[in-house]
Amino acid sequence: MGCFCSYLIASMGVLAIWSAGLACLDAYAIARKKDLRYPAFVSIVVVGDWLTGMLSLSAASASAGVAVLYFHDLDDCNHIPGCSKYQLSVSLAFLSWISVHTSSLIMLWLLAAF
Repeated sequence: MGCFCSYLIASMGVLAIWSAGLACLDAYAIARKKDLRYPAFVSIVVVGDWLTGMLSLSAASASAGVAVLYFHDLDDCNHIPGCSKYQLSVSLAFLSWISVHTSSLIMLWLLAAF
């Protein structure tokens, strides 16, 4: 179970770094009163959102597959410590993917508006 959990942690780490970078860039733009809506920047954000979205979806799906295998097919949840934490982390990974996917769709529509 550790391999898929490591992949989930790594992909969520990349997603957190990407989101924190965009938040810092937005804060800088607000502080300097700059407009970030130009096509080159928006296209970079769209590509980054899609890449991090696909990475987080693949990690969440792989971890969910392992969770189903362990908890439903093998009935081995009683012998593994932290089963509920693992199930919660998979659920939160899917929720984070939904927010990243929504953000990438909004940025794609913004790019199409240029």
